[in-house]
Amino acid sequence: MADHVMLELPPLADSFYRRPVALVARELIGATLLFRGAGGPIVETEAYDHEDPASHSVKGPNSRNRSMFGPPGHAYVYRSYGLHWCLNVVCGLTPGAAVLIRAIEPLVGIEEMRSRRGDLPDRQLCSGPGRLCAALGIEGSCDGHDLTRPPFSFSSGPSCSKVLIGTRIGISQASDVPGRFGLAGSAFLSRPFR
Repeated sequence: MADHVMLELPPLADSFYRRPVALVARELIGATLLFRGAGGPIVETEAYDHEDPASHSVKGPNSRNRSMFGPPGHAYVYRSYGLHWCLNVVCGLTPGAAVLIRAIEPLVGIEEMRSRRGDLPDRQLCSGPGRLCAALGIEGSCDGHDLTRPPFSFSSGPSCSKVLIGTRIGISQASDVPGRFGLAGSAFLSRPFR
């Protein structure tokens, strides 16, 4: 997909984010994420609801997760294990729900991504939430940012009929919940689906 074609895709409407978290997570597959002009189609997500024991919001708002309780269509960015930034899309019908963006297919600004991540194959640049944020330069200052405004751009993509559904990765609670979504056949997933 050429850069100019990706930039012409219609932006996701505010109403897109005001729907059930699992639906948003599934329908973000194929949508395009750009941050300061670099990015590509989203190929993997995970859904976290406010009642989910694995969610950061299950015990209510605090200084770390306050963005999860803000308006849908905003970023919740947190540091995982004190090492990696992770980008979530706040969404849902009730406060405290968000979609973790786990992987994209890097198509725009690849050299810029490599300048941050090293001379890696395209497949390894953004295949995981920490890698994705490192490649795009997303960090804690993005927490709470409106995703419908620069430096973010979320655009609709083609409807993906072949979306895989599986259990989420790297959690100790509710690890059997089928809340992970991925583009079937993508070489850019963080891990294969079983």
